[in-house]
Amino acid sequence: MNREPGDGVSVTKPKEWATGLPAVAHALQYSLQQTSVRRTALTLLNINQAAGIDCPGCAWPEPGPKDRHLNEYCENGAKHINDEATTRRVTAEFFREHPVSELDRQSDLWLNQQGRLTEPMVKRPGADHYEPIDWDAALDLIAGELRRLDSPDEAIFYTSGRVSNEAAFLLQLFARAYGTNNLPDCSNMCHESSGAAMRETLGIGKGNVSLEDLYQADLVFVVGQNPGTNHPRMLSALERTKRNGGQVIAVNPLPEAGLLRFKHPQTVRGLLGRGTPIADQFLQIRPGGDLALFKALNLLLLQAEDANPGTVLDHEFIAAHTSGFAEFAEQARKLDWDQVRTATGLTRAEIEQVRDRVLASKRIIVCWAMGITQQKHGVPIIREIINFLLLRGNIGRPGTGVCPVRGHSNVQGDRTMGVWEQMPQEFLDALGHEFGFTPPTHHGYDSVNAIRAMLEHRAKVFVGVAGNFVRAAPDSELTEQALRQCRLTVHISTKLNRSHTVCGETALILPTLGRSDRDIQASGEQFVTVEDSMSMVHASRGRLEPASPHLLSEVAILCRLARRTLGNEPAIPWEEFEADYNTIRDRIARVIPDFDDFNARVTQPGGFRLPNPVNDRRFPTATGKALFSHNPFEMIQPPEGHLVLQTLRSHDQWNTIPYTTNDRYRGIHGSRRVVLVNQSDLDALGIPDRSEVDLVTVWRDGIERRARNFRVIAYPTTPGSAASYYPETNNLVPLDSTARISNTPTSKGVIIRLEPSTTPTEQEHVQ
Repeated sequence: MNREPGDGVSVTKPKEWATGLPAVAHALQYSLQQTSVRRTALTLLNINQAAGIDCPGCAWPEPGPKDRHLNEYCENGAKHINDEATTRRVTAEFFREHPVSELDRQSDLWLNQQGRLTEPMVKRPGADHYEPIDWDAALDLIAGELRRLDSPDEAIFYTSGRVSNEAAFLLQLFARAYGTNNLPDCSNMCHESSGAAMRETLGIGKGNVSLEDLYQADLVFVVGQNPGTNHPRMLSALERTKRNGGQVIAVNPLPEAGLLRFKHPQTVRGLLGRGTPIADQFLQIRPGGDLALFKALNLLLLQAEDANPGTVLDHEFIAAHTSGFAEFAEQARKLDWDQVRTATGLTRAEIEQVRDRVLASKRIIVCWAMGITQQKHGVPIIREIINFLLLRGNIGRPGTGVCPVRGHSNVQGDRTMGVWEQMPQEFLDALGHEFGFTPPTHHGYDSVNAIRAMLEHRAKVFVGVAGNFVRAAPDSELTEQALRQCRLTVHISTKLNRSHTVCGETALILPTLGRSDRDIQASGEQFVTVEDSMSMVHASRGRLEPASPHLLSEVAILCRLARRTLGNEPAIPWEEFEADYNTIRDRIARVIPDFDDFNARVTQPGGFRLPNPVNDRRFPTATGKALFSHNPFEMIQPPEGHLVLQTLRSHDQWNTIPYTTNDRYRGIHGSRRVVLVNQSDLDALGIPDRSEVDLVTVWRDGIERRARNFRVIAYPTTPGSAASYYPETNNLVPLDSTARISNTPTSKGVIIRLEPSTTPTEQEHVQ
C-alpha cells in the first residue's frame, strides 16, 4: 500500500490572523525553490500591473492604475505565478523513465512539482508510456478522430478559467462551427448556481459590484467564503471598507484567519503592528443553514417594518422595480424559528444582532463563493440573498449589490466569450451572422452530463483546454472510468497533472504557453485579455522566455486544429487569427455586446469595465423588473452518527493543485489526508483525536464511496460538520448529487460517517 504515513501530520493552534511577514517569507521561499532570483523579480514586478501579467490565480480585481501598489499580489499569487515560471522541465526522457501506470500512483503535488511540459506527447493504444509526437502529426490525429465521429455531439470541449478571452472565443467558435454545444467548463462545478439564481431574479449572470462599491458599503456580508486562502487581495479591500467606517459579517462553518484579523503586507501597520480586525460579527453556521439564515433576516425586516411602517423597507424601489413582493412576504411570515435554530445552529439573539446592523446600514453588499454555490439548495440560497437586498433597495445604488466572488482567473470571461453549453439564441445568431454558418441550437453537455455521456459511450473524444478535469470533477472513480472509455483524450496544458495519467485509448498532451510567457506570432508580440470578478476587462502580457521552443499558444493550437478539422467550411480566417490576436478582438467586438472598439479600449491603463444594466436599475427579466422569489425551507439533516462534510482548499493550494502538504492558517502540517471534526462530535462518536479513519458515504444509488486513511483532527468547526481537502475527497461526492437547477456538484453537503481505517483494496496516491 502506497499512502502518506499517518504519523507525518503535526498540528498547531489555528492562526487568528492572516498575511503579514510570514506570508512574504513563504511566498519568496516557494518562488525561489521554483526558479531564479532574476525570474522571481521579473514576475513579481510585473504581476497585476497595468502593462504586465495578469495573475493566473484568482479573479479578484486590481485597483485602478493610480491606486495600484508596486507589489499588487498576494502570497498565493506569487506562488502561483512562479509555479508557472518554474525552471523545472518535463521532457521526453521523463516519460521514457516513468510509465503511465507509475505516474497514475503519484500525488497531485508530486506531478505538479516535476515542472513545465516541453513537447507534444502521445500514448498509443495499449502502450504504458507517452512518446514524442510532432505538432502536425498530433493535430492531424485529433482532427482525424473528430471527423470520424458519427455526430459532433460525440466530442466534448472542456476549458477552465485559466484560458484567455481570445482562446475561449476561438474554442467555442471552433466547437460550434464543428457542430456541437458541448462546452462544459469549470464554472459548471463552482459558480453555476450564482448565474442560475441571478439570471432568474435580476436578469444578469454576473455580479454588479465594483471595488469602489465595496469601499463605500456600510455593511458587507462574506458568506461561504475564505478570502485569506482563495483570493487574499480581497482582504485589503475589506480593510479599506473598515477604515471607511463599514462593517463586515462573516458567515462560515469554520473560523478563517483572514476574516479574524488581517495584516496588510504592504503597510507598516500590517508588517509590524496588530493589523485590522475584519469581521465585526462571525456567524458560525451549520453547513446548509444559509437559506434559513437569510429567510430569518427577511422575516425580521418585515416585522421591523410592521413595527415602524415606512421606515425599514424601500417601498418606492419595491413598487417601481420589483415584482412578486406580496407573495414573497406572505410566505416569509410562515417561517418556523425552531427550524431556523436547527438548520443554522445560531441563536435568535445572534440573528437579531445581524438585523440591527442591517437596519443601521444604508448600503449593503453580499459576497459569496463556493460555500454557497456547491450546496444542494445553492440556487434558492442566492435567490433568498437577493430577496434580502431587494427589501431595502440594496441593488443598483453605489455601495450595494450582489458580489459572487469567482475563484479562477478568467472563469467569468470564458462565459462572456460564449463558453457555455446553453448560450442564448441572440449570441448564436450574432456568431452565425458574423462567420457565415448556423450554430447548433440544442443544449450541449455541462461537466456532470459530459461525464455521464462518456460513461454511456455517447461521447468518445474529450478535448481539455487548461485545467485538471479529472481532479476538479466529482465522483473520482466514475470520472476516471468515463475518461478511460474515450477513444481519444487531449489535454492542452502547461504542467503535468492527474488528468494526464487517466488516458483514453489514445491520449495526447499538448504543451502550451503560460500566462507569464512571451507570445510571439507572425505579426509580432501578442497580448491576451481577461475579465475579472467585477467585469473589468484588461490586457495581460507575458514577460518570460517560453519554457521550450516547442510550445504553442492556446490560440495557435486551436486555430491549427480548427483548420485541419473544418477545412474551409465555414470560411473562418484561422490563420489570420493565429498571426494577430487583434483580429480576434475585432470579431469579438462585432459578436459580443459592449465590446465595441475592443482593441483600443483594452490598451488603456487598467482596461475597461463592462456595463451592467442592474446598476441603472434596469432588470432584463421576463417582467422587466427584479423578481422576489419564494424559496421553500430546506436544510441538511444527517442521520444519527453521521456528519455533514464540506470539501475545501488548504492555504498552500491553488485550485486542484497543492504546493505543499501544509495548511498554515489552520495549523495542519505535513499531511493533506486529514478530516477536521469538532471535539464534541468526536466524543459522541467515541473516536479519539488523531486516530485514523475512513470517510464513508452511501448515496441513493447504493454505492459505498470511501476515502481511506484520514487522520482525525479535533478542530473548532461547527458541531455536526466536518471538513477535508479536495481533490482528495472528491470521490465522496456522487455524480448524481447536484444542486437543483444549476447541476453543480454538492461538495459542501456530503453526508459521511467515520469508520476505523480498513486495509485499502487499491493503492492510494502518495504525497
